[in-house]
Amino acid sequence: MSKMMLLVLDGFGIGAMDDCVDYVPEDCDANTYKHIRKVKKGKLQIPTLYKLGLGALVDQQPAPNNAYGYSKLAHHGADTYLGHQEIAGSTPKKSNKRLMKDIHGEMKKALEKEGYEVTYPIESFPVLLVNGGAVIGDNLESVVGNIINVSADFNKMPFEEVKKLGEVVRANVDTTRVIAFGGPHTSIERILSCVINKKEVQWGVDTPNANVYGEGYNVHHMGYGVDIDNQFPMIAGRHGLKVHRLGKTADVLHSKGPADPIVNTTELLKKVTETYKREKDDAALLVNIQETDLAGHSEDVDWYADLLNEADEWLKGFIPEMEENDVIIVMADHGNDPTIGHSNHTREHVPILVAGKKVKKNYIGQRDTMADVGATFCDFFGLPSTAEGTSFLDEIL
Repeated sequence: MSKMMLLVLDGFGIGAMDDCVDYVPEDCDANTYKHIRKVKKGKLQIPTLYKLGLGALVDQQPAPNNAYGYSKLAHHGADTYLGHQEIAGSTPKKSNKRLMKDIHGEMKKALEKEGYEVTYPIESFPVLLVNGGAVIGDNLESVVGNIINVSADFNKMPFEEVKKLGEVVRANVDTTRVIAFGGPHTSIERILSCVINKKEVQWGVDTPNANVYGEGYNVHHMGYGVDIDNQFPMIAGRHGLKVHRLGKTADVLHSKGPADPIVNTTELLKKVTETYKREKDDAALLVNIQETDLAGHSEDVDWYADLLNEADEWLKGFIPEMEENDVIIVMADHGNDPTIGHSNHTREHVPILVAGKKVKKNYIGQRDTMADVGATFCDFFGLPSTAEGTSFLDEIL
């Protein structure tokens, strides 16, 4: 029996990538970890992560007794969904920025061709109402032009229909992502009342105020140019390996295994421990601590530091209790520096820290893509290779 766990500290970057000048030049001094540490002045207490290799990576401390390294982001930009597609073993294609003000006409025609009833619910606003139950508009929380949202009232349009609608939208736009989501405790009237024009370029639903979140909420993410079928979770599913997706991975990684999108970090880590101890067969656990990313978006250094302290304390107790053959990889998916002056992700290198009783002392260097992690998971369980990535299993065991 062997288990392998991925623990993603969402948004925990360790320094801007060299190509940041080609993306957001003003972010070239981003360093999520160091800037939080500097602001907190000794109140960031993460000795476990530091000893696992963070200290060696950022402060030239002696190498730890486990394997460690770091990775570039191979996907364009710095995105949670695309980052996880990369981690799982595929590199998304380069997308384009699109806004509803430019694409609404062609999108309306494409949807009507598929048999949908499409109208403009608000005069002079380029958002679309489809079959009276879903609104298509710009995502207002991401980088401008990266994402198109399909926001639905599940009482008018069930989730399965919303997903089908989202797939049609996906087929007709080359943005980074299309997100189809909704809930049963909102209404199409409420959603439409939350349509706004942001910065005179974005036209979409103010989602936090639209009552779509909460009990019954469901979401379907669709990336651009993503080879989902040849990512680790899907390969594992086809070969009978159980994959638990806990936290944000339940939303952003595709698989048929158990999924629980817990947001609260305390509840999530408790669930991870319970799942790990209960699982008696070969299994993978893919975990994402989302609240670190939320703290970055909120530009809340105190909250971010508290979450890192909590995760570190959990690791301190969890790692010594791991079974003989088990491995945990702790990493991030991008940066989210809460001190940089804005609430968006930052394009940073991410740490890769590997622990387990059979993990050897070794520096695995800089990885050119986070897809190496997905490839390593497949190699660990003896599965066919992922679409992209090079396994570093021999370098850590």
